[in-house]
Amino acid sequence: MHLKFLGAAGTVTGSKYLLSDGSGKLLLDCGLYQGVKTLRERNWKPFPAKVSEIKSVVLSHAHLDHSGYIPALMKHGFKGKVFCTPATFALAKVLLPDSGFLQEEDARYANKRKFSKHSPALPLYTEKDAWEALKHFETVDFHEKFSPIHGVTAEIHRAGHILGAGSVQLSGAKGSIVFSGDLGRQEDRIMYPPETIAAADYLVVESTYGDRLHDKVDVRAQLSEAINATAKRGGVVLIPAFAVGRAQHLLYLIQLLKADNSIPDLPVFLNSPMAISATEIFCHYHKEHRLSAEDCALIDQGTHFVRTVEESIELNRRKFPCIIVSASGMASGGRVLHHLKTLLPDHRNTIVFAGFQAPGTRGDALTHGAEKVKIHGEYFPVKAEVINLESLSAHADYAEIMSWLRGFKHPPRHTYVTHGESVAADALRLRIADELGWRASAPEYLDEAELDI
Repeated sequence: MHLKFLGAAGTVTGSKYLLSDGSGKLLLDCGLYQGVKTLRERNWKPFPAKVSEIKSVVLSHAHLDHSGYIPALMKHGFKGKVFCTPATFALAKVLLPDSGFLQEEDARYANKRKFSKHSPALPLYTEKDAWEALKHFETVDFHEKFSPIHGVTAEIHRAGHILGAGSVQLSGAKGSIVFSGDLGRQEDRIMYPPETIAAADYLVVESTYGDRLHDKVDVRAQLSEAINATAKRGGVVLIPAFAVGRAQHLLYLIQLLKADNSIPDLPVFLNSPMAISATEIFCHYHKEHRLSAEDCALIDQGTHFVRTVEESIELNRRKFPCIIVSASGMASGGRVLHHLKTLLPDHRNTIVFAGFQAPGTRGDALTHGAEKVKIHGEYFPVKAEVINLESLSAHADYAEIMSWLRGFKHPPRHTYVTHGESVAADALRLRIADELGWRASAPEYLDEAELDI
């Protein structure tokens, strides 16, 4: 078996791992590159493998950095199946068409304002392309065995992180390989912890927080302090949130703070069609996470869902205290950009980020003290207070990753550390080698490996 790292190597984005043998090729994850321009430009380059030879895709979870390139892969000639869990498919039916729609909207806006270097600006794929791609999806339950290519058996184990997320185990005649996917937290307030996997001959493990520990802080107290301080100034709290997982977590925390009178009874708005749909799916699959049906009802009853463009425009004109949760979580696109343009120049407002901000994103710039940011071709001064609640991250830190690794009864023959910035990946590689005595490396983009599977 031959393994090639087409993404998430030396970076946290664009997850793609190509496995091939004599019977065909299999792609594990098919994510969009996000963040810095040099990475985003890879989305537009010719795919670094013969797409027509790829028989299937196995999807670890629905986040766009793992799933968002699938419609583009279809445009390049992929005709196989995409395997994932039912909850991942439900979320993909929201995320992928929304991604196509937003790309079309961004292209239209760029052409209207003429700030793109391309004439005309075009989307990578359209909403229609995304719906066509979704016809190729086939769902499998956790621990249900299936065969994505001849001679290979696959099984998806729960990984925590977000709804439907899994670690993928592939087994051939001689051995097996496990792809961790994005690992969740051991003590997450919403998701259950990642399942232990007993054995694998080879392992590909994520390292988003491979060089860091999450702060042992009271997130509810931090959020409460930010909301109260902003309300006293007469400002608006804007929370750029990942539509899947983080938005629902934040909405739940806000309702808890209201219930115990830790914050004033401010109106709460969820301004993201994608996050609204994801919240409905989240509640439908309430048996797969820690929140009960009653908890989900609390979120629903305490939140104003902003569904139309007209409602979003009206909300952006609001001048008195409220809380707005809007996508995207790294301020890379979506309705949150229009809120940022309005709210950033006013010192009374607060922008609350909630987790990892990839290098090159506006979220990264803002959380590192940028004095101005560029949005839709124009620079806006940063006068609002900006904070980041990093401990809300849905990714395991290095201690939690190491705890998961210790669940293996025998060391893999080799461990490949991916899905992390170079410093984070190498830090985790060194920790694995020193503390566990395992053979480990941190592959670079387009690196290859031969596996005895």
